[in-house]
Amino acid sequence: MKKVFILLAIAVVFGGGFWAYYNLSYPKFPERISALDRELKQKNEKLISAEIISQEMDLVASLIERNLALSARDSLAEDASMPFLNFVTNLLDELDIKLMSMEPKKRRTQVDHIKTPYSMSVECSYSQFGQLITQLEKSERLITVESFMIDNGYRKAQARQKGADPDKHLIELEISTLTLIKRN
Repeated sequence: MKKVFILLAIAVVFGGGFWAYYNLSYPKFPERISALDRELKQKNEKLISAEIISQEMDLVASLIERNLALSARDSLAEDASMPFLNFVTNLLDELDIKLMSMEPKKRRTQVDHIKTPYSMSVECSYSQFGQLITQLEKSERLITVESFMIDNGYRKAQARQKGADPDKHLIELEISTLTLIKRN
């Protein structure tokens, strides 16, 4: 029985010692570490957000730079700009789209930008048309698809009788390029 009391006393002394060490001597590192870890995660999230914004700003800056003309008489701001027409015709060739007609319209000049509209008529499938719109959106030029009209009614019924491809549709497009004018 004496041995049991001695073991119990030793257990109480060790238990009390561990409790005192943990509560009095042992610093609160786990709580401080977890608080610092949460703060570090917040700082990393802010850093990642800032990096994303910086990359997007770089893309915006390069987009503006590629569409910035020094004056309204700059080659970028011309009606029927040859680089743009070459881009469109090469894109149509890549996508195997038949260009029926393409005509530049009268440009609209504002103080800070020039909008040059084009009227296009192409013959393609719906899939090819979707790819064309996607590629126009990805272009380095600022291009707006103002409107489009798909002719797939009576003309398509006649095409079937003549043996033409029924998947091809005549599509009328109105697109515009936007050229920014640098202010002096």
